[in-house]
Amino acid sequence: MKYYSILILFLLLTTSCQFFETEKISSDIFYEDEMESIDWKEVDQYPSFVACESYTEKLAQKSCFETTLSTHLYQSIQEKKFSTVKDMHDTIPLSFTISREGVIEVTNIHMDSLLTLELPLFERWIMESVGSLPNLSPAYKRGLPVQTQFTLPIVLKTEGL
Repeated sequence: MKYYSILILFLLLTTSCQFFETEKISSDIFYEDEMESIDWKEVDQYPSFVACESYTEKLAQKSCFETTLSTHLYQSIQEKKFSTVKDMHDTIPLSFTISREGVIEVTNIHMDSLLTLELPLFERWIMESVGSLPNLSPAYKRGLPVQTQFTLPIVLKTEGL
């Protein structure tokens, strides 16, 4: 009986060691799991102009960025003192990209044929306005600068002659 109890004790001790081993996760699997958990459509910090850097909350940062950008664009367009033959009320989507270095680039201005006919220089005015924007800091995701894409609607309302 003594030998049986020693044998059982020995078997228990040798098999129980495997329960104390930790599972090793390869760095590739860890990296893949981490990449899947990141929401790539959302940034941690929005792009920001110097005037917006005091905001720490994401919604306030976004609001300040959009307000500063749209105010600059609208003021630049209003300075042109243009007139149209027909009454116009149109929304022009302006798509742009902000690089990791904080450089803004217009990727698309969707203008219909009537707007192009009435204001042939409108696209150039937008490009000039974007080119004269103040310095911009890029968006950040997990502490790293990232490229972001935005679409800003420009509402154009004119009264014809």
